[in-house]
Amino acid sequence: MIVLMIVSVLLLIMGMVILFGKGDNLIAGYNTASKEEMSQYNIKRLRGLIGGMLILLAPLTVIMLGKESMIWMSSYVVLNFVLCIVVLILANSWAKTKKK
Repeated sequence: MIVLMIVSVLLLIMGMVILFGKGDNLIAGYNTASKEEMSQYNIKRLRGLIGGMLILLAPLTVIMLGKESMIWMSSYVVLNFVLCIVVLILANSWAKTKKK
């Protein structure tokens, strides 16, 4: 129970740090990309996607407190999986800059 609260608070803090533009190095893959690859992405849109996803996952994690049935856990995992897939698709389409 305490672990879920800690995870939820960490997700919220990391999401806010990314949204405010101070945590670009927390975005997986972006921090290790070359300058050339970084220039392919609109960083404001990417921050919004990743930060928004983390902030959305925080209350979903809090909802899991006290829910110990397999149905709740399964739905939580499926919802997280679907959310991550949607964010990955948007990060590789909507957050990319147009080639000229």
